[in-house]
Amino acid sequence: MANKDIELIKDGKRLDGRRFDELRNIKIKAGVLERADGSAYLEWGKNRVIAAVYGPRNLHPKFLQDPTKAYLRCTYNMAAFSVEDRKRPGPDRRSVEISKVTADALRCVVMLEKYPNAVIDVFIEILQADAGTRCAGLAAASVALAHAGIPMKDLVSTCTAGKIGDEVVVDLGKEEDNYGEADVPIAILPTKKEVVLLQMDGKLTREEFDKAYELAVDGATKVYEIQKAALAMVGGN
Repeated sequence: MANKDIELIKDGKRLDGRRFDELRNIKIKAGVLERADGSAYLEWGKNRVIAAVYGPRNLHPKFLQDPTKAYLRCTYNMAAFSVEDRKRPGPDRRSVEISKVTADALRCVVMLEKYPNAVIDVFIEILQADAGTRCAGLAAASVALAHAGIPMKDLVSTCTAGKIGDEVVVDLGKEEDNYGEADVPIAILPTKKEVVLLQMDGKLTREEFDKAYELAVDGATKVYEIQKAALAMVGGN
């Protein structure tokens, strides 16, 4: 929520010195876990995220199996030490919600019909949180699925935009997320610019929303290039 005592923009720059349309630093590395079928490690600002994929493998119990397609499960979790005030271990309402919307987004690209009666498990662990963890986790999970060699129509690329100090900006940092007026996480299929995740917390005018949408899609497109480079690096090795 907005807090007038916090000055989020000063002399035309944000608290961390970024321009309104500038992303935080992003690094992605694929293939970081030997025992997973696919994996990725991501740094996005001060976020630290690891994603692991297991499967496709037979789904048990059998009554859950679907003879026409695989079932994709996603588990998003924030480690107890990921935030300054130690988080209570285990799932909470927020992590369950993020697990669901992440799985829904990934199901749009994974060719589940190729693996009847199977399950694909995606695990996202937030090791250090610094705003935008649902986007960071989804970006890492998409790379991990591709690294696992699972057929996909596209990657899922993602970014946030929002409103701080009456300005619309991309990729909110921690203070911006905590004290800004609005936050809009978006995920797209980059080749077609098809939206697979769109949420909003706060209030925006139609004009502000259109600008936030444009900034977030542009940011997601930049993330896509980083995702592709991470996968190419593994392929090159």
